Amino acid sequence: MNKAEVLATVRTKILEKVQNLEHLIAETRASNNDTKSSMGDKYETGREMLQQEINNLQRQLNEILHQQSLMQKLSSEPCTKVQNGALIKTDKGLFYISASVGEIVWDSNHIMTISGEAPLAKAMMGMKPGQTFSVNSTHQIIKEIW
Repeated sequence: MNKAEVLATVRTKILEKVQNLEHLIAETRASNNDTKSSMGDKYETGREMLQQEINNLQRQLNEILHQQSLMQKLSSEPCTKVQNGALIKTDKGLFYISASVGEIVWDSNHIMTISGEAPLAKAMMGMKPGQTFSVNSTHQIIKEIW
């Protein structure tokens, strides 16, 4: 398993999310500036709704930027136990503890990226190959760790 390429793929996905959110914020701000009207309350309500949307997008962007900063700290060096930055193979699938960006496909392998705060990651944190854990009554065996 080439963990460096998996790490690069996750970093790229996060960068794409950052760029997309920045673009959406810029577009929403531009439309907020374009809503000049003499309609009184309707105008203020529309402006407030746009401002709330900008605030929501900004919160999402801040979370993604936080994930991006966490990703910069991760290494592609092999791990001997489950920890942040570990790529884990269980009898149920492949998991990469990094940032939660969903499933990625690398070299025909489906890898689920999960945050270190996810219940699944917490359940297997610190474990080594051969150990078992359970989440939601589903038992899994750790087969390999990279």
